[in-house]
Amino acid sequence: MKSKYMDCQKIVKTLKHTDFVKVSHTGKCFEDGAAIYAKEIRENIFLLFIILKDIDIENIQALIAHFDCFSSIGLKEPEQIMFYLSIKDKNDLHYFEQYLRASHN
Repeated sequence: MKSKYMDCQKIVKTLKHTDFVKVSHTGKCFEDGAAIYAKEIRENIFLLFIILKDIDIENIQALIAHFDCFSSIGLKEPEQIMFYLSIKDKNDLHYFEQYLRASHN
């Protein structure tokens, strides 16, 4: 039987191979110890994956947000959040993939 839980290491490897950049964060926007991966999808609109590692279950947050520039990610709050999803199992990840496909049409 396949696990319903995600393999965060596999997801991180996928992010690195699809032009996501790991962002260091020094502001108060994200939890301490979170790994943040970002990719610009339109001018100043970014797709972010925030991987939280401090808790018992792996938790990934996905968001599409507007920042004034790439370098402000991790320093400032986003100017606008257009989409947010907390991904805690493979079903959540499946819903997110469906959302991304629909947003390209």
